[in-house]
Amino acid sequence: MEIREITQHKKQYFDLLYLADEQGDMIDRYLERGTLFALYEENQLKAVSVVTLEGEGVCEIKNIATYPAEQRKGYGKRLVTFLFEYYKPSCTTMLVGTGDFPSTLLFYEHCGFTISHRVENFFIDHYDHPIYEEGEQLIDMVYLKKTLR
Repeated sequence: MEIREITQHKKQYFDLLYLADEQGDMIDRYLERGTLFALYEENQLKAVSVVTLEGEGVCEIKNIATYPAEQRKGYGKRLVTFLFEYYKPSCTTMLVGTGDFPSTLLFYEHCGFTISHRVENFFIDHYDHPIYEEGEQLIDMVYLKKTLR
């Protein structure tokens, strides 16, 4: 397994990023200012993530996505574990924002995150169409945090 930092042609990963954030202009807001990582196994792309520096020792996972056929194989968790180590020297806190959906929250909790706060109506106020996760509309953004050191 190999995780590569992608510095050029980030838009070629748009199809995978779109799985976790289905509005292109939202991805555009963080893709260029963030650091894109791609996880490969046997030279096959499995997962990607974008992390931004938010200042004062805070990093945020803006997007993490795994191809559907590759989900539940540990790629997402491996990527998150890598991000913790990669950002440990420069960040004291890692944040991630996600929809208020039990399986997603459970994934992040298994990775060591705890719930930090909620942004009410985030998905209604910032997206031009309703966002659904397994048939349920997402309304609020739930932020989780992990202390890195």
